Amino acid sequence: MQARAVLAPVLAMALVLSGCAQPDRTIAPAGAVKPVQSTTPPTPSPHPSTKPAKPPLRPLPAKLPAGLGRNTGVRPVALTFDDGPNPAWTPKVLDQLRAAKVTATFCVVGREAQRHPELIRRIVREGHQLCNHSWRHDLDLARRPVAEIRADLDRTNKAIRKAAPGTKVSFYRQPGGRWTPEVIAVAKDLGMRPLHWSVDPQDWDKPSAATIGKRIHTATRPGAIVLLHDGGGNRAATLAACPQVISDLKRRFGITRLQ
Repeated sequence: MQARAVLAPVLAMALVLSGCAQPDRTIAPAGAVKPVQSTTPPTPSPHPSTKPAKPPLRPLPAKLPAGLGRNTGVRPVALTFDDGPNPAWTPKVLDQLRAAKVTATFCVVGREAQRHPELIRRIVREGHQLCNHSWRHDLDLARRPVAEIRADLDRTNKAIRKAAPGTKVSFYRQPGGRWTPEVIAVAKDLGMRPLHWSVDPQDWDKPSAATIGKRIHTATRPGAIVLLHDGGGNRAATLAACPQVISDLKRRFGITRLQ
């Protein structure tokens, strides 16, 4: 009995020690080498999700392509106003034209026509012509894919005709005069004649009214198409120059409606 009493605690202690000797399977034993994670980059997917690069823009021709309207075909000259309609400047230009009893061609930007349809209606109501000048005056539009050019010009025509239903848009003018044969072909296919100019006083660069008038007086010849602006920035100098410019051109050549 005494031997059993002595052995019992000893056996119990041995069992405890035996359990402690078993290593924890969730913890790496001391001195063990941990596995090294692979640094090899994953194999790229055979179908990458990145978008394909856009096609490069076509180059501009070294000189203006054939097929552009650059004169009236008669002795009188024509006035054109670009980049409107603008609520600050277009009504004042229209007032001056009405006072002088002459008409002009307004080359309008599509999104401005959409914003100010009442000015499109007034332009038409007072006997002036409308010209498509692209949706947002994208200087590189003519270099883009033909489908983009067509969508841009068509969208602009729709905005003009929504403002003034039944209006004929006879002309298209490329922003910056940066023409390509492709944009000329699209414009003609949409029933518009490509309209350039022969006199550019660079009023878009905001010279003085006197400078604008002098440049137009010096450069204008019979049948000239004169480029001016009623939108795209502060046109106070253009507005100030217009009365003298109109009077001078009427006296020397006459002012006509584009045909």
